[in-house]
Amino acid sequence: MKNLILFILLIFAVSSFAQHKTLYDFMAKTIEGEEYDFSVLKGRKVLIVNIATECSLAPQLNKLQELYEEYGGDDFEIIAFPCNDFGKQEPGTNAEVLEKCESKYKISFQLMEKIKIKGDSIHPVYNWLTQSSENGVLDAKVTWNYQKFLVDKNGQVVESVAPIVGPKNNRIIEWLKE
Repeated sequence: MKNLILFILLIFAVSSFAQHKTLYDFMAKTIEGEEYDFSVLKGRKVLIVNIATECSLAPQLNKLQELYEEYGGDDFEIIAFPCNDFGKQEPGTNAEVLEKCESKYKISFQLMEKIKIKGDSIHPVYNWLTQSSENGVLDAKVTWNYQKFLVDKNGQVVESVAPIVGPKNNRIIEWLKE
């Protein structure tokens, strides 16, 4: 009987673990409105960040671009989701956000369409990033614009980095070099 109980517990543990998703299970729309399949990022580290061009933290877009120019390519990608959920600091349309990111900040990393990252309309990617029941690793409430999520080469969430922490801080650089 004891072996049967252990076997049943093992089956539940394995099935519970198997239910956790990876980044590669998701799709989203780019800022140009095209479908983006995150499975194209297999084998790369990914930094996901919610942005707002009218936020006082918007200069982080310059630092994100520098980080991308230094580490981006076959091993690293940045995915930025514009969001108007915090202080209504991203009020523009997708076209307006794209124009501002390209002209003022010279962004060349992947911009996604504007999304909701809190409340009942939370985007599935952010639901996954913030819920340990979905990602199997951590619960992380997004507290403001420019919160960063580190995703490893296997599509697993590694860490959440506070909005005030710049993109080129030691922890992020160390993670990129690991």
